[in-house]
This record gives sequence, C-alpha cells and structure tokens, in this order.
Amino acid sequence: MSRARRIVLPLAAFACLAVVVAVLPAFVSDFRAQQLAYVAIYLTAILGLNILTGYTGQISLGHGAFMAIGGFTTAILMSEGTRDVLPLLDSGVRDVWTIPIAALVAGVAGLLFGIPALRLSGLYLALATFAIAVATPAVIKKFEGFTGGGGGINLFGTPELTASVEPVELLGLELNYNNWLYAISWLVALIAYVVAWLLLRGRTGRALRAIRDSETAAMSSGISLARYKTFAFAVSAAFAGAAGALFTIATTFVNPDTFPIALSINLLVGVVVGGLGSLAGLIAGAVLIVFLPIWAQDASTVIPDWLPVLGDLDTSSPGAPSVVFGVVLILLMFVLPTGFAGLLRRLGSLTHRVYDRSRPS
Repeated sequence: MSRARRIVLPLAAFACLAVVVAVLPAFVSDFRAQQLAYVAIYLTAILGLNILTGYTGQISLGHGAFMAIGGFTTAILMSEGTRDVLPLLDSGVRDVWTIPIAALVAGVAGLLFGIPALRLSGLYLALATFAIAVATPAVIKKFEGFTGGGGGINLFGTPELTASVEPVELLGLELNYNNWLYAISWLVALIAYVVAWLLLRGRTGRALRAIRDSETAAMSSGISLARYKTFAFAVSAAFAGAAGALFTIATTFVNPDTFPIALSINLLVGVVVGGLGSLAGLIAGAVLIVFLPIWAQDASTVIPDWLPVLGDLDTSSPGAPSVVFGVVLILLMFVLPTGFAGLLRRLGSLTHRVYDRSRPS
C-alpha cells in the first residue's frame, strides 16, 4: 500500500465516522443516545489501553483504577470539595473543563506507576496492575473528606453539570441532557482517536511497536525502553482518566463501586475483541462492552432450543447473562482470533484484489 493511501484511507474512514456520529442522534431516541454515549466513553478508555497493551506489549488489568482517578477528580472539582482542593474557587468547576484536568491527573498517576513497573513484564506486570484495581476502592474510601468515602459524591442537579437542569444550546440546536452527553462524549472520543492516530503513525509508534516485538532488538536500535514504556503508561492512563471523567458526568454519581474490578477486565476484553495493535476495530470492542451484557439478558428469546445447555438456559435468572457473555466471547475468539480489526484487514485485502482483477490490463 502506498504512503498516500495509508494516509488517505484512515482520513476518509474517520470523516465517515464523524458524519455518522453527527447525524445519528436525529434517528435514535434519547435513551439510545445515552447508551451510545457510553460507547464513546469506553472507546476513549480502550484507545489508551490499546496504546499500552496492543502497541507496546505491556498487559494492564488495572485501567479501571485510572478511570476511577479521573472520575473522582471530576466529581471533586464539580462538587463543594473544590474549595478544599482549590481554595481560590468559590464554586465547582464546569464539567467540560474537568475532563482535561482529570486526564492530566490520571496521566501523572500512570507515569508514577510506569516508573517502578519498568522492572516488571508479562504476567508479573499484569498482576501488579490488577493489584492497583483491587486496592483503589479501599484507598478512595480512606480519603473520605475528598471522595465522600463509601457514600461517594452526588452531582445530580448541580449547576456545574451541563444541561442537567435545563437544555443547552449548541450550534443552533437545543440539547437535553442525554443528547448533550452524547455530543461531549463523542467529541472527546474523536479527539482521542485523532491523538492516538497521530501518535502511533510516526516515530513514537514505530518505537512502541519495536518494543512490543522485541525489547532486545529495540535497545540495540537505540530505543530507550524506560522512556517509551513510561510514556505509554502515562498516555494510556490519561485516556482512561478522560473516560473516567465522562463516566462520572454520565452517571451523575460516583462512589468506589462505580469503578469495580470487572471494569478493568471489560476494557481489556474490548481491546482484544477490537484488535490488538490496531485502531480501526476498537469501536466494535466498545459496542460489545456496552450492548452485549444488555443483549445477554434477553438472549433466551433467540437461542434455539436444540442447542445443548444454552437451549434450556433462562437468561433472566441471576448469573445466566454472564454465561451467555462468556460463550459469545469464546466464539468471537474462535471466529475472529485477530479481532474485528483483522476482519477489516481481510475485507480490505479482498476488495483490493477484486479491484485489481477487474481493472483492464
């Protein structure tokens, strides 16, 4: 593929995505717009996790903790706790402005963790990041004066929460809360997508992929493992922090249980299903995280009775949706071992071959 095509095709695909995102709210209900906003939130998080795991080869099972850091940063800044953190402010910070701050705070946390993590790799690194996800809720409860402890922080109805009290006007359109949430979530997700693409297509991206493929070869080529690994952790955590801020804005309430251990696992599932080391299929991973659990609850209505075990499964019973969720993931890994990104690559290659054969010689 020529250099021009490698640039034009992603830009054309991104332009199509932006158009679809812009016009989609006109064809869906407010409730569906809210669900699609969560797709954008998870997309932002797994974009960052893919930089760390898919491109750098560092497995993380604790990115839910970085989302929690970003989420509580937003909640504290928007609530009365702002006076304790920033005494010069008499009121909370508008939700939109807390997003970059949350990304910065989470990015610093990722950088601080990335430095000692240089000594770890593989399963040891995965266990260390998993320990962060396990310990974060307890740490949040410890600082009750800032975080509200186990009771959390309620943001519902606060004036800092845009469109929660009355609709807001944007580009001549009057948006209620769900539509505003859709707009801000997808705006952040698209910006994150562009940042990730620009970051990975240049020298930095080549260095990260070299580290993933062979650390020894990367060092012999003059690549600083410490610099790029900690950089990947910081950027990845910053993306997760922005996603956590959006998650807090979407739920209008946050406590330690808002960011459970399962969240970190789901983020990794989204990256793997979307396609490790690729950006194109990650939207499918985010869609899976949001909609598969919902579909699994009603799966008994579409599962054929003749299937063993699943045919008699009542998905309305407790625990049954998790069984369906697991089975679907296993099937996806068998059918799409390289994720949706691999499927897109195969379709693109097939289309290219058909086009070449149809051209007159």
